Formats: sequence, C-alpha cells, structure tokens
Amino acid sequence: MDCVHLIDDDPAVRKGLALLLETIGLKVYSFEGPTTFLAQLPHLAPGVVVLDMRMPVMSGLKLQEELQARNIAWPTVLITGHGDIDACRRAFRNGAVDFLTKPVDEQDLIDAIQRGQAMLTKAAQHEAEQADHRELLARLTPREREVLALVSQGLATKDIALALDLSPRTVESHRAALCTKLETTSVVEMTLIWRAAP
Repeated sequence: MDCVHLIDDDPAVRKGLALLLETIGLKVYSFEGPTTFLAQLPHLAPGVVVLDMRMPVMSGLKLQEELQARNIAWPTVLITGHGDIDACRRAFRNGAVDFLTKPVDEQDLIDAIQRGQAMLTKAAQHEAEQADHRELLARLTPREREVLALVSQGLATKDIALALDLSPRTVESHRAALCTKLETTSVVEMTLIWRAAP
C-alpha cells in the first residue's frame, strides 16, 4: 500500500516528485507516459496513481477512464498546470482523490497520497473480509444456504418452515448448524456473510 505510480512526460517533474516521495518512505515507480504505465500494469502492485493531466497520446483523464474500464480502482491524484473546472469535475467523477495545480504544494501532494493509501487499505480489508465470508459460506449445504437467505430477510422460524415446506424443528436444526458453521449467533453478522455470496 506504500507504493506510488508516478506518470508524467516531463523528466524533471518525475525526478523531483519521486525524490520528494521517497524521502517520506514511499516506493515510487515512474513512467514517462500512460502507454508505458498501461504496458506494465499487469505486473504492478496496487498503489496511488499520481498523473499529469496533459500528456501526449493520452491525457490523465483518459488514463483514469481506462483504469475504470479495466476495473482497477486505484486512487488517483491529478496534477495540472492549467486549472480547468470541467476537467476537475470529471476527475472527481472518475474517483480522483485530489486535483492539484502546478507548482504542486509538497504537503498537499503528500496529504492527497496518504488519503489515497487509506482508501487502498480500506478496500483491501473489505476484500479480505469478503473472502473470509465466502469461505464460511462454502461450508454450507444447499438447504442451509436457503435457510440463511430467509434468515437474512428477517423471517422467523415458522415463516421459514412455511416457505421451504419444512417443520419448524428442522428449520431450528438448520439454524443451529448455521451458527456453528458461520461461527456466529448474530443474525446481523449472518446477513453480512450472506451478502458476500457470489
């Protein structure tokens, strides 16, 4: 989570920003343009993307949109020498963390990157949680999954029994199995786990 992908066609800007970010302990990967970055993308670790707005071949906004099209939700920080309100709006609609004008205030850039890192950390935690939930769900029989689906809708045992044409005692037995296999007696937690179902 402590890596930054820096994309700018100006070598002096790339070098200056990379030095700044490395002094605060970030691993910086520099790219001279979006094409180079996209070519390396499959081999890159998730990180905050810092990119220049105006570059030849593909603009920063176009690169943002390309990342979205590829379902890559890495936070982006756009830097521009030309403050453009419409471009700024588009950048934020595309999920930008910040939109900074040159010359970039060092602290503003660091703050924006740290916000992006926090977003990446939160997303990774959420994904790990979802994976744990899917693992728990994999333990269930098809009938237990049916019962869990109805439990998640807030149905009582007698209503579940009626819906599945089972006896209340059988439903209670399935509910007990759910508590064991899902490692919780909380209906709220069971519902959260059920929402991770593919």
